[in-house]
Amino acid sequence: MNKTFSQYASLIDDVLKLKEVPEDRVCEPIKEGKWSIIQIVGHLYYWDQFILEQMVPHMVDGADLPKFPDHDQYNAEGIAFIKDDSVESIIDRFVSTRQELINRVELIGKDVRFTIGGGKRKFSGESYVKMFIKHDAHHLKQMNGKLQSQD
Repeated sequence: MNKTFSQYASLIDDVLKLKEVPEDRVCEPIKEGKWSIIQIVGHLYYWDQFILEQMVPHMVDGADLPKFPDHDQYNAEGIAFIKDDSVESIIDRFVSTRQELINRVELIGKDVRFTIGGGKRKFSGESYVKMFIKHDAHHLKQMNGKLQSQD
């Protein structure tokens, strides 16, 4: 696995460690008015599922992938989608979906280039994944900050 995909996969280990954290800790907001750790994991899962179902199947040379949905609306849908799920099931779904997503994107030929939503920038499977590594890092920093705080 190359460096980009390894980085993208590294969040799996961090999320699996959450199974060792008391459930009430992962279910309380990271700050007032913010999501909880498990809601962040659910948010990441929901976007991974979207990418896997709506984007990856279209990643062929010369394709123009659908544009991303409205982020705020999609995030709200994601949080509503997981609200009745157990912590363990959300973690397990994130892990299996992220692994499948990586496996599928790795199968895309290195020379395949596509655009998104009528844009001009051409992406490869790898450069597409790179867009989400910073997003993962942002959320991991939030989760770790909550886990290290004493509140």
